[in-house]
Amino acid sequence: MITKTVDSVSEALQGVKDNMMMMLGGFGLSGIPENAIAHLVKLNVKGLTCISNNAGVDDFGLGLLLQKKQIKKMISSYVGENAEFERQMLSGELDVELIPQGTLAERCRAAQAGFPAIYTPAGYGTEVAQGKETREFDGKMYVLEHAFKADFAFIKAWKGDTAGNLIFKGTARNFNPVMCGAATVTVAEVEELLPAGELDPNQIHIPGVFVQRIFEGKNYEKRIEQRTVRKR
Repeated sequence: MITKTVDSVSEALQGVKDNMMMMLGGFGLSGIPENAIAHLVKLNVKGLTCISNNAGVDDFGLGLLLQKKQIKKMISSYVGENAEFERQMLSGELDVELIPQGTLAERCRAAQAGFPAIYTPAGYGTEVAQGKETREFDGKMYVLEHAFKADFAFIKAWKGDTAGNLIFKGTARNFNPVMCGAATVTVAEVEELLPAGELDPNQIHIPGVFVQRIFEGKNYEKRIEQRTVRKR
């Protein structure tokens, strides 16, 4: 039986080098690949281009890579709660490409499906469309957006099996699924790793064909960006 399992995060990230382009799943701090990010910090790789909805916060998530100046370019839709991200962007230290959130997701999904590009109405007539091909379909204008070409995709799932099948939970089922299979190598870290055949086939969100490496992560913090509680 095919197994995609690797024994550790260090084995999962074999082949990561300076100046690579990588996708990182998650939305805010929900569903981010904490183990993979921590190991990227440890590896001290530089010149990274990171595709992610946002860049975590100052001391967590991708913010840890920004602190060490390991990222040269962020491709995101939201600066978020990260003051260091904002500072580096405004000072010119960090190259930032801001993309409408739906377009970001569809450029990932296009790469996943093997499409070279998509047409989207989002951004037409704005700075987003400057220098890009536009075309009319049924009386409506669209912008041509190219699929991403990433070296690695780092994914966080709730459950997975040794064949690479994945189940996501809650808000983590956002950018994670569309990034699976959208890079040369997809690495999935999961909270619970089970033998192949243990997952209910009807509950699987992403089949193992989209995953090259899978491992069981450890010590998840699952931080909350803005904790809001009701007054007693």
